Amino acid sequence: MNPRTNMRELYRQDRFPIFQNRMYDTQAEAMACPRGDIRLVEDLESGLVHNADFDPALVDYDRNYQNEQANSAPFRAHLDWVASLISSTMGLQELIEVGCGKGTFLEMLADQGASITGFDPTYEGNNPLIERHYFGPGLGLEARGLILRHVLEHIPSPYSFLQNLAEANGGQGLIYIEVPCLDWICDNRAWFDIFYEHVNYFRLADFHRMFGRVVASGTCFGGQYLYVVADLASLRPPQYDPADGANFPADLAAAATKGAARAGTSDVVWGGASKGVIYALLRARAGVPVAHVIDINPAKQGRYLAATGIRVQSPDQVLPTLPDTARILVMNPNYLQEIRQMSNNTFTYIQVPND
Repeated sequence: MNPRTNMRELYRQDRFPIFQNRMYDTQAEAMACPRGDIRLVEDLESGLVHNADFDPALVDYDRNYQNEQANSAPFRAHLDWVASLISSTMGLQELIEVGCGKGTFLEMLADQGASITGFDPTYEGNNPLIERHYFGPGLGLEARGLILRHVLEHIPSPYSFLQNLAEANGGQGLIYIEVPCLDWICDNRAWFDIFYEHVNYFRLADFHRMFGRVVASGTCFGGQYLYVVADLASLRPPQYDPADGANFPADLAAAATKGAARAGTSDVVWGGASKGVIYALLRARAGVPVAHVIDINPAKQGRYLAATGIRVQSPDQVLPTLPDTARILVMNPNYLQEIRQMSNNTFTYIQVPND
């Protein structure tokens, strides 16, 4: 613990890519990507966990940022589940999605009859339901329900951000929040699930301390995400609870080294998104690089991963070249059965959290 800053340090990594989901046109560009350091701390006043070395000036999203997951059937099933939860708790009228990205989820809700407006300054499509700027006070637009999917982990001072959203919405309405689950990361020793652009790491208890009235809460997507539907009128500053501090594994950094020690020379990472990028990076640092990276997202194929400069390929490009002894490293266990089917169940399949 550092008494001067009243924070408890949990984890360190250096020179991580600023954007693990930014794709590059050349290997040289990918290897020269901007980088930053990670120093996860627990704030002993709010109880929130964040990267104390995060610099928002380094973060600038552009068209090369590719985090679309809806190409996969398991993830589409997750989105269907979220849509059903929102419909049952918030209704489908007068909704706003903050940080709607490429508009996939918004369009899914609109197709189900939702009255919804999206806000995202990086949006590049032509859907008139989406406005290319931030949602905030002064717009004169209020909703019965706000949707905040995988945004809050990217925002410095998350409580202040939620305060601004509440003010923009007249201090009322419900909000659906979905973020990665810190407890899942810790329980699974998922060292490959900590990224620079995620400045915050939440537990379910954090949201119960931030909201006096929670309508629904829990984990989803195989426990990897947590969700909450809460009343914006009940927002309050979170307070640290000494009896419920972050239970962060002391051996998380060592888990990466152990995984590399069991590595094979023909290992193939399936999943060129966040988990795959960090896994490939720490494997390379351990001196045991992976042989290939596969992703089914056409926007990633033929382009290069940040930091390692590995070229992402389609399944058809890689699978015919592999020996039967190859190990397919499944970066997300939710996709294991889909990957087995796409590769004819030919190889050895490793769920990386259990590697």
